[in-house]
Amino acid sequence: MIQQLPPLCVELPYPGDSERYFNKLRQRHWPVMLDSANTSLPDGRYDIMAADPFITLECRGEQTQLITPAGNKTSSDDPFFLLDGLLKNYSQPRTELPFAGGAIGYFGYDLGRRIETLPSSALDAEQIPDMAVGIYDWAVVTDHQQQRSWLASFAHDPETQKKWPDLVALFTETGGKADEDASFKVSGELRCNLSKNDYNRAFNRIQHYITEGDCYQVNLAKRFEIDAKGDPWFAYHRLRQQNAAPFSAFFSPGEMAVMSSSPERLLQVHDGQVETKPIKGTRPRHLTDPDKDQALACDLQNSIKDRAENLMIVDLLRNDLGKVCQAGSIRVPKPFALESFATVHHLVSTITGKLADDQSAVTLLRACFPGGSITGAPKLRAMEIIEELEPNRRGVYCGSIGYIGFDGNMDSNITIRTLVFSDKRLRFWAGGGIVKDSQAEAEYQEVHDKAAAMLRLIEGLR
Repeated sequence: MIQQLPPLCVELPYPGDSERYFNKLRQRHWPVMLDSANTSLPDGRYDIMAADPFITLECRGEQTQLITPAGNKTSSDDPFFLLDGLLKNYSQPRTELPFAGGAIGYFGYDLGRRIETLPSSALDAEQIPDMAVGIYDWAVVTDHQQQRSWLASFAHDPETQKKWPDLVALFTETGGKADEDASFKVSGELRCNLSKNDYNRAFNRIQHYITEGDCYQVNLAKRFEIDAKGDPWFAYHRLRQQNAAPFSAFFSPGEMAVMSSSPERLLQVHDGQVETKPIKGTRPRHLTDPDKDQALACDLQNSIKDRAENLMIVDLLRNDLGKVCQAGSIRVPKPFALESFATVHHLVSTITGKLADDQSAVTLLRACFPGGSITGAPKLRAMEIIEELEPNRRGVYCGSIGYIGFDGNMDSNITIRTLVFSDKRLRFWAGGGIVKDSQAEAEYQEVHDKAAAMLRLIEGLR
């Protein structure tokens, strides 16, 4: 059954740039913007903005804290199953809008420890939640294709009914410009947790594991960190201008903020149809010379090594989807497609399936988490090697940010090209997949190609 619109729904003026609406709510509790950022890209249709969740879940290690209207509690149950149960309590039919209420938040890479048994050797320097998810009762949705916007809610939270006139007034009144006094500055030295020598040693260790038959591919990442202070929204504003990507997001649960300009979809569910779009294969852009830029794109498309690397992850994700999709439904309709972004070309494959009747978007996410494109293959052994070789826990990086609606639909990214601001420090990561044919110097350069947009942003914030 398709319900055309949610019970509470008001059409708003189309803003062009959704920052106009987000500026009206970003000082509220747990503000979030799922930002297509670049409407010229195929996946850049919708922006979703929300705040003031009526339930929050924060997972740290073995414990999940739930804050609800009925009171607060701590649970040792699997956080995915806790979230699934909450969403089922508020189930709604599908509407024309992609989202009108449900869960939005991040699922950190280290939430994978609740799924698989992993060693514990990397330092948890950030001390942030492994998962931070809010259950939101209202949202502003902008459709850039139709050039329309709505304020919508299923009104599960009684408070929504009470404040609905004020919300309508907030988003229909003029204004919504950014605070001109807001700023965000970085200072001091940019620190990295893997020197070039450290990276080469880790690379050689991975090659040893590949030769021994332990694995076929391992994603090795390095973390950058710098001191920072100010309003992180200002940093994100700069980021989305410089490195627009279709799965971008700004999310501030409490005192921290996550700023993502991800080009990669982890999982989408729409009316039971599942899609994942792993990225494997990268070349830098050469925007000042179109001929060189085209040559780099062609080199990527014709690279046997990059196609083989991509295919390994396609096979891994087909297996992950097979755990929760209907037998025989999994297809690869679009392998090895070229997608070009602000600083890099990527090789992207599309895998689809049909969710089994006894499964949900949350159980799908759990079955595929963390995404295979940022672990390696086989997944468990690759994650064990990552834990051994990377000095620090990944935290938000290589997890996912996205929504799961009360109607069972979902869209989510892989949190690459992502900044995390907490404890007066700004951190970001970059990495790449290492396979048998990889060369250390080329892989090291690829990491810095992927970090280029973040490094440029940081220099502009001094």
